[in-house]
Amino acid sequence: MGRLTTHVLDTAHGKPAGKIRVELYNLDNGRSLVKQSVTNDDGRLDSPLLEGDNFITGRFELVFHAGDYFSALGLQLPDPPFVEDVALRFGISDSSQHYHVPLLVSPWSYSTYRGS
Repeated sequence: MGRLTTHVLDTAHGKPAGKIRVELYNLDNGRSLVKQSVTNDDGRLDSPLLEGDNFITGRFELVFHAGDYFSALGLQLPDPPFVEDVALRFGISDSSQHYHVPLLVSPWSYSTYRGS
């Protein structure tokens, strides 16, 4: 059965990024909040964002509140920060597969990929 998962790595410090707020939105027929969660000390969520009957095809957006995370670390950041809220838009075309959408982030850059 398919599911949607994520994790966040702090590439500036070479460690998982714990306590990052993550929001998932469905973009089909407008933009509606599906779920909110916070990463654990391993930079992962304690459960999938979507799974079972809730894991459907469509267009989605993940929003990672990275600016709040880096501010909480006590980093001196410009105002406004260069990387604040990271919004990743992606599609789920096969609800039988595992979609893993990780975020690698620093105060100055970010990247993502479809993981396994």
